[in-house]
Amino acid sequence: MSNNRDNDRSKVFSRRAALLGGAQLALLSTLVGRMYYLQVVESSKYAMLADENRISIRLLPPPRGRIVDRNGVPMAVNQLNYRVLVISEQTSSLEATLKALSEIVPLSDNDRARIQRDVRRRRSFVPVTVRENLTWEDVSRIEVNAPDLPGVMIDVGQSRHYPLESLGAHILGYVAAVSEQDLTGDPLLELPGFRIGKAGVERIYDLGLRGKGGTSQVEVNAVGRVIRELSRDDGEPGAELPLTIDLDLQEYTAQRLGEESASVVVMDIHTGEVLVMVSTPSFDPNAFNRGLRADEWKDLVGNARAPLTNKSIAGQYPPGSTFKMIVAMAGLEAGVISPEQRVFCPGHMSLGTARFHCWKKGGHGAVDMMAGLKHSCDVYFYEVARRVGIDRVADMAKRFGMGEVTGIDLPGERSGIVPSRKWKQTTLGQPWHPGETLVNGIGQGFLLTTPLQLALMTARIANGGIAVVPHVARDRLSADGHMKPRPAPDFPPLQVPKAAIAMARRGMNAVTNEPGGTAFNARIKDEAIRMSGKTGTAQVRRITARERETGVKKNDELPWKERDHALFVAYAPEDAPRYAISVVVEHGGGGSAVAAPIARDVLTEVQRREQARAKLAEKAGSTRG
Repeated sequence: MSNNRDNDRSKVFSRRAALLGGAQLALLSTLVGRMYYLQVVESSKYAMLADENRISIRLLPPPRGRIVDRNGVPMAVNQLNYRVLVISEQTSSLEATLKALSEIVPLSDNDRARIQRDVRRRRSFVPVTVRENLTWEDVSRIEVNAPDLPGVMIDVGQSRHYPLESLGAHILGYVAAVSEQDLTGDPLLELPGFRIGKAGVERIYDLGLRGKGGTSQVEVNAVGRVIRELSRDDGEPGAELPLTIDLDLQEYTAQRLGEESASVVVMDIHTGEVLVMVSTPSFDPNAFNRGLRADEWKDLVGNARAPLTNKSIAGQYPPGSTFKMIVAMAGLEAGVISPEQRVFCPGHMSLGTARFHCWKKGGHGAVDMMAGLKHSCDVYFYEVARRVGIDRVADMAKRFGMGEVTGIDLPGERSGIVPSRKWKQTTLGQPWHPGETLVNGIGQGFLLTTPLQLALMTARIANGGIAVVPHVARDRLSADGHMKPRPAPDFPPLQVPKAAIAMARRGMNAVTNEPGGTAFNARIKDEAIRMSGKTGTAQVRRITARERETGVKKNDELPWKERDHALFVAYAPEDAPRYAISVVVEHGGGGSAVAAPIARDVLTEVQRREQARAKLAEKAGSTRG
């Protein structure tokens, strides 16, 4: 009986042992199979994941493209930017380190607050920028004192630099740090310290100048600390941007303007290339790159002469008598007056109970269109404007580039105002009055224009009525962000009678080159390069009847803000026009006395330089032959 029970126990034990062994074998088989799957079948996948944990891909900012003038002279370049950084984990007391560093390079309370904020946001081994744009002397002092500055290191990067400082600043613009509004998803914009164009051609052509970012593969440890660089691709540098500006002429013009609050624009009447665009006073764009101090910003925005404004495209002024060519051409096109028909000027014109005065007390007598332009007779153009009507004058003005942006490749251009019946009703909710047509006829009233528009008007008169469009860059930015050569110009005609344009040109020639013309004393005496132009004086305040009776104060007796604007437009050479110029001197006084001599000197310099280049080219050609 006992033997049977022992046999039964033995059988039960054997079955349990077999089951346990089978379970163990199954588990072992599963483990072996899983290991085989991970190590053999999925080996490449996990090897890649391991490398990704070990290798970090970092974006590198590309060098920004240079900006050069038409002759290749650098106007915006990159220079070495020495920066001092701090690594918080390498210093026992960040505050003590910053205090010691501030004895070598100044650190404001704002600097300290910003550094502490950046340290809190980043890992302790990540460098934080303390100061940028250090001088070599600053770097030397920091390096000498390195043992007493734990965690402090010097780094060398690139920074935008404008070697000419204020010269051409309004055209170039400036670069500055990326704001939240600038973020577009481009990872370059999120790099610490990355700069983008904020004004001028730096802004318009930013994508082309920016280039394409590179990458750096670095080996890091488990906490992300860099061990070594494995590979590097520096990316694609930004494209070089050649401008149409002639830097030598730009500098000459700026020096000629001196301390005036003014603008000068010179453009090629056939191609639209802008050779000179000067707006004074100017500013140093380098200050925006390094960061303006509060007092510097206050001085710039508080300056009555508006150094931050590009007056050439954003200054809006009554054109004064420079507008009279537009009125004359509108009258001829409408057939309301002929070049020979005379208008008598007794020194004023009455319309109802209102009296509109000529600039010349006592008047000009009987004048035709040529004399009206030559002597700038206000009464003559009151009468022409009255006959033509405001709407036809406005139509002619717009054809010559007024009342709308010109399309120049610069940001911030303003359109000016060319008034009409519809404009006044829409803008002011008021009907047009006949007296306003008369005032508009001499370039006053609601009419406003920019210096660039005046240069464009003059260019279209000088080239025979071709709708040339101005530009400051020789290349253009394509949709894919690359620079491409600008196509050859192909501008349409303005559909203005040739006889009307010819009459305007004859009148401008008389203004400068015939005795008695309002700009005769400012003429270019060299017959080969003489200019034809038109003076303008724009009032900024109304002259009362009492002042006319007691005597109007001279401009230099008035506060600066109440003085007239001085204007002059011209083209040269008269026989074969190529260049157009506009000069506007804010509160400068008379156009003939102030603006015309500036235009004469600048146009003389432009043409003499062109003659010198032609002679050099001719000499080089004969030498090769």
